[in-house]
Amino acid sequence: MRTIGVILARSGSKGIKNKNIRLLNGKPLIAYTIESAIGSRYVDEVMVSTNSYEYAEISKKYGANVPFLRNEINATDTAKSLDVLFEVLDEYEKMKIYFDNIVMLQPTSPLRTSENIDEAFRIFYERDADSVVSVCECEHSPLLSNILPKDLSLSGFVKEENITRRQELQSYYRLNGAIYISKVDVLRKERSFYGKKSYAYIMNQRQSVDIDTELDLQYVEFLMQSGSSMED
Repeated sequence: MRTIGVILARSGSKGIKNKNIRLLNGKPLIAYTIESAIGSRYVDEVMVSTNSYEYAEISKKYGANVPFLRNEINATDTAKSLDVLFEVLDEYEKMKIYFDNIVMLQPTSPLRTSENIDEAFRIFYERDADSVVSVCECEHSPLLSNILPKDLSLSGFVKEENITRRQELQSYYRLNGAIYISKVDVLRKERSFYGKKSYAYIMNQRQSVDIDTELDLQYVEFLMQSGSSMED
């Protein structure tokens, strides 16, 4: 069973300029994901899909393969991740290189570790899953959330039965964007990571931090420097 790890790193982020190669605690953001993928016992090929020569050179410096650049259609900000994955698989197949499984890793999850990837793969193999996707517990219960009308009225904002001690509320989970594993044939057929034989891999909230803003960068750098990033 051969597995390819695909790191999606398009240049041209509208939020943080050159986000994927921004320095974080002395290293480009993308380096953390490359290193965690290389360190996984289950990933045979670590590949970065990018439309940038600069990103490609930085990725290769940290050990990833970049045998080709992403095509123009998949380099737009409206391109779908699945289409990028299929492009990668198709290009490798043109080189007569085939994979049974694929894991998509986003460079915006720098606290995800090799151990996280391996634990997700163990669930994948032990359950003979079609796919495994990482999640984490929600920071706040959605039962205490709602939309607000224009007049900001709180009438009916929360159902009375949901007003209780936080510790007594049911746990909810959200996708954290860190790990997406699938059998290649199933992904091609279903075009989704979420099917009947899909399972969740639970990560803690610190490891689940997703870089989207400057504040996120500062927060993760603080966690890294304080040595608290891997705590539960």
